[in-house]
This record gives sequence, C-alpha cells and structure tokens, in this order.
Amino acid sequence: MKKSMLMAMAAGTMLFACGQSEEKSDMNNPFFEAYNTPFEVPPFDKIENAHFAPALREGIKEHQAEIDAIVANTEEPTFANTIEALENAGSLLAKVNIVFSNLNSANTNDELQAIAREMAPELSKHSDNITLNEQLFERIKSVYENQDAFGLNSEQTQLLDKTYKRFVRNGANLNDADKEKLREINSKLSVLSLQFGQNVLAETNGFKLVVDNEADLAGLPQELRDAAAADAKAAGEEGKWVFTLQNPSIMPFLQYAENRELRKQIWDAYQKRGGQGNEHDNQQALIEMANLRRVKANLLGYATHADYVLEETMAKNAENVYALLNQLWTPALAKAKEERAEMQAIATAEGADYQIEAWDWRFYEEKLRKQKFELDEQEVKPYFSLDKVQEGVFMVTNRLFGLTFNEISNIPTYHPEAKAYEVKEADGTHVGVLYMDFHPRASKRGGAWMTSYRPQQMENGERKAPIISIVCNFSKPTANAPALLTFDEVTTFFHEFGHALHGLLSNVQYRSLAGTSVPRDFVELPSQIMENWATEPSVMKEYAKHYQTGEVIPDDIIAKLNNSGTFGQGFATTEYLASSFLDLDYHTQTADITMNANDFEVASMKKIGLIGEIIPRHKSTYFQHIFSGGYSSGYYSYIWSGVLDTDAFQAFKETELFNQEKAQAFRKEILERGGTDEPMTMYVNFRGAEPKIDALLRKRGLDQVKVDRTK
Repeated sequence: MKKSMLMAMAAGTMLFACGQSEEKSDMNNPFFEAYNTPFEVPPFDKIENAHFAPALREGIKEHQAEIDAIVANTEEPTFANTIEALENAGSLLAKVNIVFSNLNSANTNDELQAIAREMAPELSKHSDNITLNEQLFERIKSVYENQDAFGLNSEQTQLLDKTYKRFVRNGANLNDADKEKLREINSKLSVLSLQFGQNVLAETNGFKLVVDNEADLAGLPQELRDAAAADAKAAGEEGKWVFTLQNPSIMPFLQYAENRELRKQIWDAYQKRGGQGNEHDNQQALIEMANLRRVKANLLGYATHADYVLEETMAKNAENVYALLNQLWTPALAKAKEERAEMQAIATAEGADYQIEAWDWRFYEEKLRKQKFELDEQEVKPYFSLDKVQEGVFMVTNRLFGLTFNEISNIPTYHPEAKAYEVKEADGTHVGVLYMDFHPRASKRGGAWMTSYRPQQMENGERKAPIISIVCNFSKPTANAPALLTFDEVTTFFHEFGHALHGLLSNVQYRSLAGTSVPRDFVELPSQIMENWATEPSVMKEYAKHYQTGEVIPDDIIAKLNNSGTFGQGFATTEYLASSFLDLDYHTQTADITMNANDFEVASMKKIGLIGEIIPRHKSTYFQHIFSGGYSSGYYSYIWSGVLDTDAFQAFKETELFNQEKAQAFRKEILERGGTDEPMTMYVNFRGAEPKIDALLRKRGLDQVKVDRTK
C-alpha cells in the first residue's frame, strides 16, 4: 500500500476471527454454501449485511470444533495431524471474515460499522481461545522440537517455524493470570483500533468547504471546478462548489487556490481530524492504545512494543530503524529548508507580507516548480487519463511477466465502480481474478491499498487461484473530461499493482505463507519497484497519450518531468520521515505515556527539529497506518523497502528495462515465494548481493545536499 496502507491485510484478518457461536439460522445465507459464481468469487449480489454476524458465529463454531478435534487426537503429534490440520481449519470463518473486513474498508455503512463494533470483542476472544489453548500449543511444541523426524521440506519448515512463533508471540507460554491480562488487552485494543478508523472516516466525511462566490475559485483549474460543482450538486448545493478532505479534492485546492484564507480553512479541517474534542476524537484512544501495546509487550517479555514487532522484520530492532531514519533525516531536512527559502523568496517578490505556513507550502511549491522547470501539472494531466495509465500498467506487466488482463462482465462486484479482470499467463493458463476500484466515496476509507478475497493456496495438489483487489482514491471523471490523474496518482497505480502481482503470482503450498504474508519492511519491495517503470521515458511514451487528441506525451514534457524528478523531495521525504519517527517514538516507550497526544507529538517533532511549515504526513489523531492499519512500529517500512526497490531496479537499468532473465528471477525468487523464506535470502537470490542505500539517495536527490547545521 502506498501511503496508506496495505491495507485490509487479508491474510492477517483471517486469523483474527470471532467469538460466540449460534446455529445456522438462515439457510439462505450465501456463506453457508459453495460460491456458484465465475471463478468462485464472493456472490456480492446476494450478500446482505444481516448475513455477516450469523455466518461469523457459525464459522467460529466450526473452527472451534476443528481445533477441539486436533487437541483430542490420541495419536502422537505430527506435522500432518497438527500443523497442517491447524492450517486447514477455519475455512468458513476465513471465508466470511475476509469479505466482511474488505467491505468494511471499501464499501462500508452504518450497519456494517455497528456489526464490526459488535463483533470485535468476539473476534479477539476467539483468536485468544486458539493461541492460548495449552493443549494445542503442547502439540505444536512437540512437532517443533521433533521436526527432524518428519522429513519436512523448506516450506513446511517455514510454516512450522511461523506457527510455533505465532503462538509464543501471542502468549502461549504465559501463566494463567497473565493470559487473562492478555485477553483483556487484546479485547480493548480490537475495539479501540476499530473505533479509531471509524472516527477518521467520519471526520473526513464530516467536513465540506462550500464556495458560493466564483471569485474564490481563482487559480483553480477547470477540472477541479467541475468536480467541485458535481460534488455540490450531489450534496444539494447546486450552483455552488464543494471541496472535501478527500485527497483528489483538498490537495489540488491547496496547490492552486489563490484565496489564502480558504486554503487555511480546509487545511485546518484536514490536520485537525480526530483531534477536535467531539464524539469522533481519537486523542485519548491512541494514547491508551500505545500504552496497552507496551503493557502487552512487557507481558510477552519485551521491553517495548517496537521490540516485539521488529523482532520479526528485516530491521530486527528499533536501533537499526532509527539509524536509517537519521541517515536520511539530515539531508532531507536540509533540502526542505532550501525549498522553504526558495518559496519564501517567491512569496516576498509577489508582495506577500507574511512568512509561508503549512497551508501555503503546496501553493508556492507549484509556483517554484513552474519557475524552475516550466512544468505545470495541468499541462501534464491530460496525458494521464486513467484508462491509458491502466493500459500502461497492463503493458508493463505483460512485457515483464507475460500476463494478460481481460475484463469480466458477468461477475458480481461489491460496488458498481469496481471492475473485475481475469488474469492469465501468456499460454492462457488462469492466474487469478483482479478487482480494481479507483475513486473516492463516503463509504471508502482514504488512501490506496491491495487486499485479497481469497489468498492463493494448494488444494489436492492443484493451485487454488487467488482473488485480489486494489482500492484507490484517484481523481474522478467530470462532466467535461475522463478521470485525469496526477503524476503521483500514476505512480500510486503502478505501486498498488505491484502489490497485486505479489498476491496474484503467489505459488506456495499454504495460504498463510501466500503472497504478501512477509514482513512489513519487505512487502513494499514488489510495489515500489513497479513505480520505476512508470517514470521511464520509453515506457511513458507508450501509455501517456492526450485524452482528446491521442498525441503521445512530447519529449519536452518528459524532459521537464525528468529534470524535476527530485523536485520537492525535501518536503516529501521530511513529512514521511517525521511520521516514521512519530510512530517509533510512540512504540519505544518503556513506561506509560502520561501527556496528551498533541503534546507528545510536539515533543517528538521538536526532538528531530521538524520545521513549523511541515507537519508529519500523518498526524497522530488520523495516523491510521499505526493505530488501525497494522503498521505500528512499521511505518518506516516504505523507506526501508525503498532501499531494496531502488537497488533491485538497477538490475534492469544495468541490462534492459524488460530483461526477461531478471524479470523471471524477480518473479521466481520474490513474487511467487510469498513468506516461504527469509526476506534477505530471497533478495540475495534475486540480486546476488545485499542492497545498498546509494541508489535511494540518488533517486531522491539527497546524495549531494549540503547540510548547514546552524539553521
């Protein structure tokens, strides 16, 4: 997931099931029968909100019965009767929960959110009932300690190792009193995390900037005006213009609106989300979550939550993460200060009698871009219509891996805007199904992410194909133009498609090792490497075509894009790193945080010297990645994977962009293998050596930055 999140982590959500059971009260419930749909996708057209709770609880009942059968087995524990049996248990529960979790992110409503709040404690309880089952753990431990006797292959060994560690890391070795404490903590965290995300969605949907004077639109491109007029009409404000906190609305408004007061108004609403002291306030909840996570880590034998999380990553510990962040922070902050000075000079020259503030940054950055590179994003966007960018993504994927994508018309979808595609090998072999859902709406959380409705696995010796989905919040079409993407949205599309390929091309035995079931700081490698092809001139000329004339993007515009490739990286890197530091600061505490969220954030940013004109990319009260998205102590992962992806792409740059030997090696050693080996081992198998940071510094223009430590 780029910038927001992998979000709805399907492989993970399958493990966090529900609580009490009830009889199959509704035999018409579509979850209680095999999916009679193309490629066995969920029958979205038949699924109703009322089906979820009964199906979840029936799934719990069946899952618990399967666990009881494993425990009651009188035979000596073996890999087959314990580890594989556990792996295969809970199919109904996984089937229901994966649909429920995904819909609650991509197409939610009040009723779904209420069901989620109702089920969260039951989900937590059921998960704990499994991982804290002493008899079950004794069988797992027996297999683990006697694994040499079972003749396991490397993937089976990996599954055994991960299963054993999962139980240990979830409290299997605790005494009874501490197990009860852990249950209480897990239950509280499940509810708090869910409510945090719901609050952010409510705050995002709850604000509208209504403009009724056309003069206040000065500076805004026509495309944005048209979108705002359409949003106003939908909101019952016909004849006016409505701007929202969805990225395709607020970000270009901040970039182009000449009305400084309105920029400040919408900016304040954006950066105060979840921190306004109303019913959707997240300040107390996030502090409670951070403290509960630390207590949980202590119970499990770790000094901090970060120690607990990072043990299972490539980084291994917080010291290594801080070292990387600090290595990048110094040149990034210096670059941001240079950018600030250049923008202030423009503002002053234009007669501004103020120092630029956070709500001015994007406005003057756009002016600086035009001044330095004669590059206007509005000049570029007509070449990036969504349909042409999609053709470009398909083209790159086809030339790298031979895959084809055919839209499926006779298939259920969860929303009219979601489209489905069958993915095939070059020889016509079915690979999987891909859903794509591109535009913002009130029922969808912000950001962009990849998830699955069925992870790949093997059944009876045959590959069970995955059902993958990517969900985005791109600029919408207007009455006068198709969806035209910013260049950032273009790279986001390629990014999420890389995640999709990781899920689609998975070729492993066990579902819990499939696709993106890898450490957080490795999962962004397949996504971020795809962004590199999006920016290559020869590739761009194949997909960037003017939506009206069909003209290929001119060489001079490509040259401007290339020349400006490192433009704004001081700001972009600094705001990202600030959030990464903030995440780690919350989760490296060794005692309860007693200050409020705002004071904690201020102290964290003061420590690293963040300048006042920049805020963290995600402020605490809407930092969904770490408080409701599974990235706690892991937001640094994007930059860690950035080291990997820039180094990995050099393998193609050193040979040719679509080198088949390198592409097949990347597929075989990375994309197909899921979590079946250690990440660095898989990377070295592909690249031949461990990665170096040099390529990342060059890519971001931070390798030549002069640092003045007096400012």
